[in-house]
Amino acid sequence: MQPISTDYRPLIRQAFAEMEKVVVGQHTLVSRLLIGVFTGGHILLEGVPGLAKTLTVSTLAQVLALHFQRVQFTPDLLPSDLVGTMIYNQNQSVFEVKKGPIFANLVLADEINRAPAKVQSALLEAMQESQVTIGETTYRLDRPFLVLATQNPVEQEGTYPLAEAQVDRFMLKVHVDYLKKADELEVMRRMANLGFQGDVQSVLTKEDIFGIRDQINQVQISDTLEKYLIELVFATRRPADYDLPEFAQAVQFGASPRASIALHRAARAVAYLDDRDYVLPEDIKDVAQDVLNHRILLTYEAEADGVKTQDLIEGILRKVPIS
Repeated sequence: MQPISTDYRPLIRQAFAEMEKVVVGQHTLVSRLLIGVFTGGHILLEGVPGLAKTLTVSTLAQVLALHFQRVQFTPDLLPSDLVGTMIYNQNQSVFEVKKGPIFANLVLADEINRAPAKVQSALLEAMQESQVTIGETTYRLDRPFLVLATQNPVEQEGTYPLAEAQVDRFMLKVHVDYLKKADELEVMRRMANLGFQGDVQSVLTKEDIFGIRDQINQVQISDTLEKYLIELVFATRRPADYDLPEFAQAVQFGASPRASIALHRAARAVAYLDDRDYVLPEDIKDVAQDVLNHRILLTYEAEADGVKTQDLIEGILRKVPIS
């Protein structure tokens, strides 16, 4: 096996090391965030409070030397608070554009499900087109541009669930779980030290990120695995055709074509981070849950019966063969 160019490999390892100075026990989360940055995919983080979701994103921005903006989504937030607005300059008697926090490289939409639909929809153009329209003028956003959103799955009161069209624009939905005992012990000891700073060094630049994207684009995936990937996505739409009759009546809508694209990109990124220039079936399976779990809409009856999308995806991974 000949590894792909190793120009960026030491920098990527150093980026992981810098993240571990602040974030403990969340290697998978950091890996998923880097996949999003390197492939240009937005990420939705879901987990209970206190699992360092916000801290991880802000630390990542420092390590990658990217312009970072955090927006706390609240019920009284307005679209103009996010994208910007026109203000009147009395001294010059003209209207001027005041750009909002969306004009950054990494935008953290904290607790995105606490803002009403009109604010959530304000993200659509930015996420899909990498541009924002204020007044009659359209402004291109700086590259790279990523929206990293968090939401709390516990509290439902006072929240506004994301529309399916909005959720589908996130490349990955990552479930952040509790730490292991040893990791939480380390976190406790660090934070109990009142002098703990958690300073990190910038490792990668924008130019490095674009160089890594070019290398990921050169990672090879065989025709067989591409067809396997498509079969996985189609199985979410018609489980009965793939020997999964127990889920036949559970799925209202399966994964969209965006899932195929995201799975293809994410699998190549996983292979690249594993120092390979080709994709293995395990790379696809590794990210299948994060790519598919938010793109499958179950029926009300299935939800009442306790059916979970995770169980469906696991069943699909077991049943769908590689030709």
